Amino acid sequence: MARAHTITEKTNIEDVFRLLPSQKKALQKLRLVTVHDLLFHFPTRYESASQIQKIGELAPGDEAVVYGTITSIKATKAFRKKIPMTKATVKDHTGTIEVVWFHQPYIEKLVNAHQPVELRGRVGKKKSGELFMANPKVKNVATFPLVTTTPLARADIGAKDTPLMLPTYPESRGITSRWFYYALRKIFVEGVHEAMEDPIPQAILKKYNLPSQKTALVWIHEPKSEADSAAARKRFAFEEVFLIQLERMRRRRAYRENAAFEIDIDHAELKGFKTRFPFSLTESQERAIEAIIHDFRKQEPMSRLLEGDVGSGKTVVAAATSFAVVTSRPKGQDFGNLQAAVMAPTEILAHQHFNSFITLFSHLPIQIGLITGSGCKKFPSKVNPRIPTSLSRNQFLKWVENGEIPIVVGTHALIQKTVKFKHLAYVVIDEQHRFGTMQRFKLLNKKNLSAVPPARAGGAHAGQAGGIVPHLLSMTATPIPRTLALTIHGDLDLTLLSDMPPGRKEIKTYLVFPHERQYAYDEVKKELRAGRQAYVICPRIAEPDPGKQQALYAKSVVEEAKRLKEIFPGHTIGILHGKMTPHDKEAIMEYFKTKAIDILVTTSVVEVGVNVPNATVILIEGAERFGLAQLHQLRGRVLRSTHQAYCYIFSESKTKGALARLKSLKHARNGFELAEEDLKMRGAGELYGRKQWGISDIGMEAIKNIKMVEAAHTEASALIEKDAAFENHPLIKERVDAISAKMHFE
Repeated sequence: MARAHTITEKTNIEDVFRLLPSQKKALQKLRLVTVHDLLFHFPTRYESASQIQKIGELAPGDEAVVYGTITSIKATKAFRKKIPMTKATVKDHTGTIEVVWFHQPYIEKLVNAHQPVELRGRVGKKKSGELFMANPKVKNVATFPLVTTTPLARADIGAKDTPLMLPTYPESRGITSRWFYYALRKIFVEGVHEAMEDPIPQAILKKYNLPSQKTALVWIHEPKSEADSAAARKRFAFEEVFLIQLERMRRRRAYRENAAFEIDIDHAELKGFKTRFPFSLTESQERAIEAIIHDFRKQEPMSRLLEGDVGSGKTVVAAATSFAVVTSRPKGQDFGNLQAAVMAPTEILAHQHFNSFITLFSHLPIQIGLITGSGCKKFPSKVNPRIPTSLSRNQFLKWVENGEIPIVVGTHALIQKTVKFKHLAYVVIDEQHRFGTMQRFKLLNKKNLSAVPPARAGGAHAGQAGGIVPHLLSMTATPIPRTLALTIHGDLDLTLLSDMPPGRKEIKTYLVFPHERQYAYDEVKKELRAGRQAYVICPRIAEPDPGKQQALYAKSVVEEAKRLKEIFPGHTIGILHGKMTPHDKEAIMEYFKTKAIDILVTTSVVEVGVNVPNATVILIEGAERFGLAQLHQLRGRVLRSTHQAYCYIFSESKTKGALARLKSLKHARNGFELAEEDLKMRGAGELYGRKQWGISDIGMEAIKNIKMVEAAHTEASALIEKDAAFENHPLIKERVDAISAKMHFE
C-alpha cells in the first residue's frame, strides 16, 4: 500500500493501492472508484473453509465443493444412447476426478482448459471403483479461494489469517475475491469505517435492533458466523429500501406542489359513455374510474398506478377517464376542451390503443390522433368518417398544438420537443416500466400553451414550483408484489383491477415434455379446425452460428416456421419479430387479426398488449429461457375473448428449479399470485430487473420481507413529514440526492 496522506472514504482507490493496468480496468468496469465504493462492494456469498474438499479425500455420496484445474475436456456422445455429453478431467494437488455433463455440449465452450474452476455436486462411484461427478454446477474462477490446501495458495497467508467464512465478491477479469479481501482488511486497519457517519438515525437502529454502519461493514466483509453476515445484510437492505422510499416520497411531494387542471366531470355524460360499451364493467374497473375521477377534482396533480392482470381491462379505464377529461373545458372558459395523451412502448401497442379508442369513441365528434416514428394518423377522416386517415406530421402537430385533436396516442414520438399541447390535462403511460424515468418526465413536463396555474391556498400559484402539469395514470400488466410496489412506487397511489371481465375463462396451461409434443400439436389442430388461431413463441429470430454451441437448443422463428408447415399442412403460417420494419410488423398483425394467417410464429415481441380475440392457443418454445412474468404476459395473448384458451409450455430442461418455476405458472390462479410465488422462488431482482429500479442485489433481498419494507416505509414517512427538505439530516439528503440523480439519468 502506497499513500502519502490520511485515507478517507472519498479517497480514490488508486491513491491507496498500487494497481496493475488490468486491475484499474477491472475496477472501472465494476464502477469502483473510491474507498467508499470499495467498502460497499459486498460479497455475494460465503464459503466455510470446512465445505471445500480435496479431490483425494472425496467419498461416494459427498455433496462436495471442489476447486481444481481442468486438464482435458471434450464434447461427445454416449456410446449407446447417443445423447450429447461433455467429459472432463479435473485435478488438484491431491488427485484427479472425472466429470461428466449430460445434454450440455456447450459446457466445452463455457469453461476453459488449464484454468481454475469451481465444481459443486454429488460424488458418484463407477462399477470399476473410480469416483466421478455427474452434472455438477461449474464456473470459471480467476484464482483458487482464500483458503484451499494447495501449497501455492497457502504460501502467502498463515493459519491466523484464515477467515471462518470466505467471502466471494462480484469480480471482473483482472481482479479477484482474494484481492478484495486483503484490500478491505487494510482499509479496516486504517479505521476508515469508524470515521464514517451513519446515515440511519440512532433511534431507528435501536428500534429495529440493527447494527451500526461501522459494525455492519466488518460483519459483512469478515463475518465470524452466518448470524453476523445476516445481521449486516439486513441492516444494509433496510437502509437501501429506506433511502429509496425517501426519494420517492420527496418526488411525490415535489410533484404535488405543481398546479393541475381541476376537472369538472359531467357524471351523466360519463354514465352514458359507459353504457354504450358492448360489455359490463367489473366492480374493480368501476372503483378505478371513480378513484381517478375523485383525483381529477383536486387542484394537485394525480399520480396513480393502475395495476391489472393480463386482460383485466385497463384500456377501458383509460378510455372512460380520457372521455371525462376531453369533454371538460378549461376552468373559467366556455370554449375549447382539455387534452389527454396515451403513450405506449411499441408501435404495435400504440396502434392497438388507437384502434380501441376509435371503437369506443366512434359515435362522438371527438378527434383521436396517432403519432409514431412511422407517421401520423387522425380519426375520423373527412372523406370517410368511419375510418382514420394519414396526414402530414406538420399538420398533425398544428392540430394538437391548437387543441383540435383532444386525444393523442403515441409511442416515444410523443415526447419530442416538436409535440406541443394547448391544454394537456391527463397523461396515461401504458406498460410504464418499459419507459425510463426521463422519458416519463418529458411527457409530464410538456408545456401547456394557454394554461395559467390556478391560485392555491394563501393566494400563491402552485405552478410557481414548476408550472401546471397533467394528471398521471401509469398502467402495468406486470403484477407487482406489495413489498416491491411500496418500495419502487412510493410516489404513486396504487389501484388494482382484481377481477376479470364477465365470461372470461381461465387459461388451461400444460407443461409439455419432448415425448408429449405430438399430443399438443393434435390439440392445436382441433382449435384450428374450429376456426381459431394460434401463436408459437420462440426465444430467437434465426438459427445461431453453428460454433456457438450454447445456443443450439434455442428454437428460432425462421426455422420453426418452416418445420411447422409440415406439421400443420393446409394452414397459413406467418412470422413476426423485432428486426422487421414497423410497416411490416403492422401488416403481419393485420393479416393475423383478419384471419389471413392461422399460426403466427414470433418472438416475445407480442408480449405486451396485442389483442387478437380469435387466437385461443399459444405454444411457448424454450419456456425455461423466459422469466415467469414474461411467460405470464405471453400467455395473456390468448385471454382476449370468452372462448376457452390454451397454453402449451414446451421445456427441454429437467432441472428441479426450472420445473418448479414452470409448474407454478401452471397452478397460479392469477398474475398477482404468480408474482408472489416467483418472488419467493427466485428473488425480485430476477423477476423485475433490478437495473430498471436501481436496486442492488442486497436491496432486492429485502423485498421478500414485508415487515422490513413496511418498517422502512413507516420510518421514511415519519422523517419526511418532520423534515421534508432534510435540513436536519444532511447525510440522508446527500444519499437521497444521489439516488435521485441515478434514477433521473437511467
